[in-house]
Amino acid sequence: MLNFDIFVSSPLEQFEIISLFSLNFGKVDLSLTNSTFFLFLGQFVSVLGNGFLAPTRLQFVLESLYSGVLGITKETVGNKGDAFFPFAFSLFVFILVVNIVGLVPYSFTVTSHLIVTLALASLVWFGKLFYGFRLHGFHLFSSFLPAGAPFALVPLLVIIELISFCITIISLSVRLFANMMAGHILLKVLAGFAWTMMAAGGLLYLAHFSAIAVLFLLLGLETGVAIVQAYVFTMLTCLYLGDMVSGGH
Repeated sequence: MLNFDIFVSSPLEQFEIISLFSLNFGKVDLSLTNSTFFLFLGQFVSVLGNGFLAPTRLQFVLESLYSGVLGITKETVGNKGDAFFPFAFSLFVFILVVNIVGLVPYSFTVTSHLIVTLALASLVWFGKLFYGFRLHGFHLFSSFLPAGAPFALVPLLVIIELISFCITIISLSVRLFANMMAGHILLKVLAGFAWTMMAAGGLLYLAHFSAIAVLFLLLGLETGVAIVQAYVFTMLTCLYLGDMVSGGH
């Protein structure tokens, strides 16, 4: 007999980090977790398709992604966008792969954890700060005070601009984390609801087919969300880097 309890467990259980292989050196824990495994898997899959002698369908997809991300960098950064393209392309493909892999049943959605998206957003923020100092030096701080601002409003404007400069870490990380986590919770709740109806039998057994149909529709929607979130994260990254080129924020 099937055990239906596994389908009606807590919707948050899918985000639990578990140890797959324990490895400890004193107080240093180097264990392989499901989160780490799918991070490496996402990195591995994201580099597939390179080095083919004959064109393949995978190569065509990668070339399409290549052209799309190149267009984003040129539109948002301008002529200097080529310098940011390798980073933007790697970031887009990595986020896209881990988002799509997370939709596979019994897999793990790496981007549904705030610590992961916060690390990616911090990488972008420190990168744009480093590039801004490299181009403009301490003159970069002049962007915190708009030209022609009244002297009485200077302290307030500086605080607002400083918050706006630092808020990019939160806006990038929370947007990706919240969208991926909310979508997966909804899928889990609906799947548990469908299995409960099927286990009840009778008319509910027939009615559960409608719940499964809605589940498949939501799965398609969540696939679209996974792609869009990778695109939005990359586009905002290019916008923030482009602001550094012009000396803004």
